[in-house]
Amino acid sequence: MSAQFPVLPIAGATLARVFAALTAQASRAIAAVAQARRNRSAARVLSGLDQHMLADIGINRADLNDAFSGPFWEDPTALLRERALERRLYRPRLPSRQPRIVEPGFHRMPTNRSARLTV
Repeated sequence: MSAQFPVLPIAGATLARVFAALTAQASRAIAAVAQARRNRSAARVLSGLDQHMLADIGINRADLNDAFSGPFWEDPTALLRERALERRLYRPRLPSRQPRIVEPGFHRMPTNRSARLTV
């Protein structure tokens, strides 16, 4: 008793899966390069802005130079986003301006001297 397995359909299906996987991987790589190119042209628009506009975004000229110094397939906007987020996270906090509730009566101006030294 011998079992006969159809070799051609199994091998054909395996080759079809391999070909589909390679095609999908190649299309993902092409799409990534195309996206990086679009991002690079969008970041190139930033190089036309002055330093005050760049500071509003959270980047500076050195960040733009660093972003464009990489190879063409790398996304320059990823580096610019990282730098802007770093500056946003580590910038000094301004004191919050909460409204003072003023109660009726006499109030002296706040000083750094103790109350017994005031006249």
